[in-house]
Amino acid sequence: MTPLPDRYCPIDGVRIPGDSLAWCCPSCHGPLDLDFAPTPAPLKSLTGRVNSLWRYAETLPLSSPTVSLGEGRTPLVELTEGVSAKLDYLMPTLSFKDRGAVLLAELALRAGPRRVVVDSSGNAGTSIAAYCARARLPCTVFVPFGTSAKKLEQIEAHGARVEVVDGDREAAGRAARRAADEPETFYASHVYNPFFLHGTKTYVHELWEDLGGRLPDVLVLPVGNGTLLLGAALAVAELYGSGLLDRRPALWAVQAAAVAPLARAWEEGAEDLTGTATVSPTHAEGIAIARPPRARQILRAVRDSGGTFLTVTEDGIRHAQLDLASRGLYVESTGVACWAAVRGGALGGRSAVVPLCGSGLKSGLARP
Repeated sequence: MTPLPDRYCPIDGVRIPGDSLAWCCPSCHGPLDLDFAPTPAPLKSLTGRVNSLWRYAETLPLSSPTVSLGEGRTPLVELTEGVSAKLDYLMPTLSFKDRGAVLLAELALRAGPRRVVVDSSGNAGTSIAAYCARARLPCTVFVPFGTSAKKLEQIEAHGARVEVVDGDREAAGRAARRAADEPETFYASHVYNPFFLHGTKTYVHELWEDLGGRLPDVLVLPVGNGTLLLGAALAVAELYGSGLLDRRPALWAVQAAAVAPLARAWEEGAEDLTGTATVSPTHAEGIAIARPPRARQILRAVRDSGGTFLTVTEDGIRHAQLDLASRGLYVESTGVACWAAVRGGALGGRSAVVPLCGSGLKSGLARP
């Protein structure tokens, strides 16, 4: 079995073995990064490989998957001239989170814990629950009060235990982290564990392959905890650094106006979160994160790419969901945020791809 790369703290440099059950930096308690700098395979060598995200084996920190459900290789369809959508809601659990969840389940198998715990507003929980079921690992999912009933039903159908926390998304995270500190517990955190980011980066590797070795001018990405955006930044760096990409796209980060701590920090020119985030009800529950632990990394990634932040209103989300449905694409309200941000002409003629991250079947139509 190939040795796992170490994890390390980007703030103080503390290193932790890749297969350790430790879930954060023991010094500052922040999220960890992975000491892993792969070289992607050239385009022509991908022909004939397995039709899942595991076709990009050179870029993944785990090999020989045992719990794969065929995740990845989702379709790319045109919305308007120059703007396409990647249908990541056509994953095994109907969410892009499968890209990272499969790596966490593989990692948990190696660690051999007594149980797996995770916190989620829904989609990460359904995904981790499914892959833990595949791996025959006991799983507990902590969710905030008000999580979609359909998502709770899906989690329980996979055999996971649901713990509904009387509070918001932040409260669910605190409850999960308390559980994660118990002995023989694997915290399958899509925020703190960097293996997850190395799964989500395959979103961009697929785009690069499907577009014939190039990327659009702009990658528009929803941001709550930022796992898709940070994965995208990893993939761009890998492809550009290996000479497989001649220019890097701008990263445009999208938040709901109701919960937009990163957009606020961006407007203020800050390198990290500022003040106390304003939190209002939003249909985009999947990105309603008041204090994302990787805020500094997200802001830096957007800045380094020459990108920007956009926010969308609740009316914008509702109209975008109906607009996509009229085009044959039924997407959950969080998953339409990126289309809501750019469908009115914000791109100014630049080419772009927006991700449709979750199925509408998970939450239904957004109502006024």
